[in-house]
Amino acid sequence: MPATTFKIESFTFNPFSENTYVLYDDTKECVVIDPGCSNKTEQQELQDFIKTNELKVVRLLNTHCHIDHVLGNKFVADTYGVPLEIHEDDLPVLRSVPTYSVAYGFPQYQEILPEKFLKEGEDVAFGNTRLQVLLTPGHAPGHVVFYHAESQNVVGGDVLFQRSIGRTDLPGGDYDTLIQSIKTKLFILPDEVTVHPGHGPSTTIGEEKASNPFLR
Repeated sequence: MPATTFKIESFTFNPFSENTYVLYDDTKECVVIDPGCSNKTEQQELQDFIKTNELKVVRLLNTHCHIDHVLGNKFVADTYGVPLEIHEDDLPVLRSVPTYSVAYGFPQYQEILPEKFLKEGEDVAFGNTRLQVLLTPGHAPGHVVFYHAESQNVVGGDVLFQRSIGRTDLPGGDYDTLIQSIKTKLFILPDEVTVHPGHGPSTTIGEEKASNPFLR
């Protein structure tokens, strides 16, 4: 069964403690999601893992385009020759990053724009793996999550956290939209599904249904 070979590796990068993910299977093809590596040391950590495991990076994906999730986009794209893929609704969010990157302490940020757009209903395929793309706006207008049904894992970006939810006070954010996204896109998934968020520890759909104070 392909499910037994599907693996997720996480890295915590940059001053925002952002979670970067590498997903791969027994074909050794992999995708990098939300590379937040902000300096040479973090870039090397990501590169070392990919090299040690003899992985081939075939796709570069962003759940959304706030600065902490895109700092390593250009590094990954240049190093592995892969185009950036985001949801089109988050393009304004990505384009705004250079306007505030210096103020946030990242004068070295280098912009890279997407060559492909992710769409809900169109799976992301690599190796023997298919990820479902679910559009989950609210934290950012073009926020998506990536769901692997066979292994019951979802890479959730900044939508749902352990006992919390994504902030909605940034441009393009909307609280009611976020709650609706969680209830209609995530809470319909099986309780056993593990959520790998953009910050903090993983959780499960069932745990958050039962205990998340924002979703009572």
